[in-house]
Amino acid sequence: MTTPPGGDDADAVHIYHPGVTGWWDAAPMGTEHFDAKADTWDDDPDKARHAREVAQSILGRASVRADARVLEYGAGTGLVSQALLERHGGLRVTLADNSAGMRQVVQQKIDSGALPADARVSGLDLESEPVPDERYDLVVSSMVMHHVKELDVVLAAFAELLEPGGSLCIADLDQEGGHFHDHDFDGHHGFDRAALTARLTSAGFAEAGVEDCSTIEKDGGTFSVFLAVARTAG
Repeated sequence: MTTPPGGDDADAVHIYHPGVTGWWDAAPMGTEHFDAKADTWDDDPDKARHAREVAQSILGRASVRADARVLEYGAGTGLVSQALLERHGGLRVTLADNSAGMRQVVQQKIDSGALPADARVSGLDLESEPVPDERYDLVVSSMVMHHVKELDVVLAAFAELLEPGGSLCIADLDQEGGHFHDHDFDGHHGFDRAALTARLTSAGFAEAGVEDCSTIEKDGGTFSVFLAVARTAG
């Protein structure tokens, strides 16, 4: 097994406590899991802390114009977009999530002014739907891709959605031993950084790289989170 840059498995995988549910838990689920959690999703301040760290890493690595068109894929309640907008208030954001509950919370934030009035809400699911006509300067995704079964399909769709010279930023778990999710999880147990970089290149990106981004504390363990940045040609 290839050891991801920035740490070995001992750094990324920690103690699993059966029966203890963490706020990142995603037991066997459709969207109903997230629908049920949407109204209280933002109650834990660690979610906002993580979103700010992801946004800071994105702005430090990707070239983001003040008026860039941004797609947050798997946006949840829009915390990463909110953190990006704190730094670049002119961003034109589309927040996509296949959970109706999460989309409802995002719409409430738009209605209340917590997100811009021109923010768009979408139920886009690139595993099952064709790539839409819209194009973006930046696509971001945080803690989503380890749920995606058709990973190469979605990565290729991201490349198609981006304008020439556009950037994709993916924040997700480093490869771990299956302890992050409580049970019966059928997604990815994190990602090997070199393997993900190769998949991004195969998906059509002209360049790709991965670096440390953040950490998540769960059930007494600390899990490392990377930021992968890939750019289209042009």
